[in-house]
Amino acid sequence: MDRQDIPLWPLPLAIALLFLLGTHAAWALSVHAGIVPGCVPYLEGCTSISRAAREGDGNHVFRLLMLPNALAIGLHWWLAARWLAGIGAGGRTVLGAGVVAAMALAVYVTFLGSDGEVYRFLRRYGVVVFFGASFLAQVAFLRACDGRLHATPRTRRALQGICALMLLLGVVHVMALAVVGGSAFQDRFENALEWWLGLGLVAWFLAHASLWRRVGYRLRAV
Repeated sequence: MDRQDIPLWPLPLAIALLFLLGTHAAWALSVHAGIVPGCVPYLEGCTSISRAAREGDGNHVFRLLMLPNALAIGLHWWLAARWLAGIGAGGRTVLGAGVVAAMALAVYVTFLGSDGEVYRFLRRYGVVVFFGASFLAQVAFLRACDGRLHATPRTRRALQGICALMLLLGVVHVMALAVVGGSAFQDRFENALEWWLGLGLVAWFLAHASLWRRVGYRLRAV
C-alpha cells in the first residue's frame, strides 16, 4: 500500500469528537452564564441541546464547531457511499440521506438563536430532519453491507446495536407522547431524548471509525 495514501478513519472520529465538544462546551458555557440550569441533562432533561446552544458564548462556540462538522458529515457519507461501491454494494440511499442530514444540520446551526417564526420553523425541523436522515443513512449503510462485514464482527454488532438503540428511543418517545403528552414531564423527556440521540450519533461515528481503521479504507493519493 502506498505510504501517501490517506487513511480515512480519522474523519468519523473527528466528527464524533466535534459533536461531543460542541454540545458539551455550549452547555457548560450556558450553565456558567446562568442561561440554563446546572444539571445532568441526560438524566434530568432540564435543558435541550438547542436551548443550551441558543444564546451567549455557547452559541458562538457551537456554530464554530458544528458548521464545519456538517460539511464533514456530508463528506463522510459521500466516502461511505464510495466505499460501498468499492465492495460491490449500492450506496445511493446512503449518499442521499447523508447529504440531507448534513444540509439539515447546517440549516439548524445557522438559524439557531435567530428570532421569527420562519427561523423557529427552520430550527425545529432542521434538527428533526437531521436525526431522521442520519438514522436512514445508518440503516441503509448496514443493509448495503449485509454479508460483507464478516471480518469485523464486533464492529458490525456495535453498528447494529447503535441503530437498534436509536430506534428504541424513537419508539419510547412515541409511547411517552401517548401517555404523558402535554405535561411538564414531556418537555423534560424530550430534552433528555435529544441528548441521548446525540450520544447515539457519536457512538455511530466512533464505531464507523473503528470499521474503516480495521478494513484499511484509504483515499489513494494521485
